[in-house]
Amino acid sequence: MINTSKLYLLVTVILLFSCNPTSESRKHFVSELDSGKTPWSYEPKAGNEDQFTFAIVSDLNGGEREGIFEVAIEQLNLLRPQFILSVGDLVNGETDEIQELQQQYDSFDQRAAKAKAPIFHVGGNHDLTSPVMRNFWEERYGRRYYYFIYEQVLFLVLDTEDYTDEFRQKIHEARTEAIAVLDGDHPENFELTEYYKMEERKTGKLEEEQNAYFEKVIADHPDVRWTFVLMHKPVWQRQGEGNLSRIEAALGARNYTVINGHVHSYSHTEKNGHDYITLGTTGGAQNAKDANAFDHITVVSFDEDGPSMANLRLEGILDKTGKIPLNGEQYCYQASACTE
Repeated sequence: MINTSKLYLLVTVILLFSCNPTSESRKHFVSELDSGKTPWSYEPKAGNEDQFTFAIVSDLNGGEREGIFEVAIEQLNLLRPQFILSVGDLVNGETDEIQELQQQYDSFDQRAAKAKAPIFHVGGNHDLTSPVMRNFWEERYGRRYYYFIYEQVLFLVLDTEDYTDEFRQKIHEARTEAIAVLDGDHPENFELTEYYKMEERKTGKLEEEQNAYFEKVIADHPDVRWTFVLMHKPVWQRQGEGNLSRIEAALGARNYTVINGHVHSYSHTEKNGHDYITLGTTGGAQNAKDANAFDHITVVSFDEDGPSMANLRLEGILDKTGKIPLNGEQYCYQASACTE
């Protein structure tokens, strides 16, 4: 006869081993940055292994409109994502004065800290253009580009302001002169400036070290369920050397989605069967003639079928009273639809 007690023990052991993966695969959050300064506020909590939600906010600078980002944070707290991603331009920048940068980042961090989920930082041109600004970022947040894995989904965070020190200084000087033109008596001459004509103004660039870093990250994690590639400028649109082609080649046939900001106008492109999405704004300046320039939050729900993405306009996210949080009705969330 079968010894029922031994059979019960055997079944229990089998169930324990089948239901409990290895300690490595149990980790809901994986990154090489496990101590010290990190470009995120804190580690996200574990979610359901098969299903979780994260959110993305877009540019709040490049002419920040007061109050919008604060409303977005309150709305995110209503939605309760596991974590929040940005696509850069966290501060106005435009200065090499350390005290001014300190004040700008203190303001951003204090407002972002009101979110009930961790926020992952992406650097944009307003954050990283000059050598001083880049060094300030690294002192405050650590890495400019990095990766993390959440519930076996890989997130690649790129730095599209990736230039040699010499060329970075050239861009910074040309950009400073161009901004002076925009702020002067003849802003129409902006298109005549050296900065306006630079490819880097529109698409940014990736240097060798960063490309090699992400090629290794991708090769080291072949079994993730999906890959999201986050960046500020649409470097995938760059022509020639320094674009996204090496990272795209490394990703190969795996499932991935590319998301960027910078343009302040929403658009969607399908490239080789993959979604390439340019977000609008979450407080940044808007072109009143562009119907695709609007403030929004992107919410991504991920389950066994992959990601489902919803773009929620800020004027449509209401609290339990039927109002936009923080008296948000006072703001305009789409310049092209607002009247005096």
